[in-house]
Amino acid sequence: MDLTNPLPLLDEAVAALKTPLTEEDRNQGWTDDLRREIQEEISQNRSALRRHGLGVARYLRPRLEEWLDREGVEPGRLRSLVSEAQRWLETVDSDSAPMAESPRRHN
Repeated sequence: MDLTNPLPLLDEAVAALKTPLTEEDRNQGWTDDLRREIQEEISQNRSALRRHGLGVARYLRPRLEEWLDREGVEPGRLRSLVSEAQRWLETVDSDSAPMAESPRRHN
């Protein structure tokens, strides 16, 4: 997992979640509403990372896995992408994802 740039992973997850569900996805427990809600959550996190830099990742703590568990979603291609996106957000720390902003002044 590339801790230096999660955006391609998040882009991939959002793109996959924007496409219509397959019969296999539906059999795994996905619904159109759930797909849209999860896609929106990942999109918001991705936007925050783009606007404010990777350092904000330590403040983004989506509980997507718990959400999918409650909804009864089984393992599959979409759940794998969502899980990978969540794992990145859980494992990043301030040392591996510096803020993309101007250096701080020390007085």
